[in-house]
Amino acid sequence: MPDTGWSATVLTLFPEMFPGPLGVSLLGKALAKNLWQLEVRDIRASGLGKHRTVDDTPAGGGPGMVMRADVAVAAIDAVAQNSRPLIYLSPRGLPLTQTRVRELTAGPGAILLCGRFEGLDQRAIEARQIEEVSLGDFVLAGGEIAAMALIEACVRLIPGVLGDHASTSDESFAAGLLEYPHYTRPQEFEGRSIPDVLTGGNHSEISKFRTEQARRLTRMRRPDLWALYEKGPKGL
Repeated sequence: MPDTGWSATVLTLFPEMFPGPLGVSLLGKALAKNLWQLEVRDIRASGLGKHRTVDDTPAGGGPGMVMRADVAVAAIDAVAQNSRPLIYLSPRGLPLTQTRVRELTAGPGAILLCGRFEGLDQRAIEARQIEEVSLGDFVLAGGEIAAMALIEACVRLIPGVLGDHASTSDESFAAGLLEYPHYTRPQEFEGRSIPDVLTGGNHSEISKFRTEQARRLTRMRRPDLWALYEKGPKGL
């Protein structure tokens, strides 16, 4: 992979899952235009023996299998890191935030290790200082969907990817708040009208209304975010 632009390398046991949703719509068009790059590698290429074994039984007993440290590290070391952070998608990782997404987008890209089985041998995580990232308090069958979500969150912030189709300045989390509600035609729908302020042409009042709605939603749905917002820039 050329060392130009924002690039993601995905290490997975199921390379056929990619690019998947990353290859369609605006992200897919941006990929075709080389606004970002995607490399997918099969971890099994570093597997052991004629069966390309990648896992073994957990030390100390227990259910399932664990991805071997030697296999994982061999797969990692086969990739040109190019100053990119190495990330393991794991439910025990730190929650992914928009702040971290912006940090990743500002860098050269990321190398994403997709786990399977019961997890990854801890020694691989420590030996390569892998950053563990979680999408939330739930468990998936593997890290591929989580990797796609992280990549999409980053790529859409790359200049030129969204073009004139959308702005990221008013989105949820951009200013520490959830995004305000949106409306469009028809004016009336099942007894519900577009709020008058949005059709009155007073842009100052529209901005005020949207800010009030964003604050209301954040206070109601995400008290954790609201508490940080109330603290001001230092809290955010």
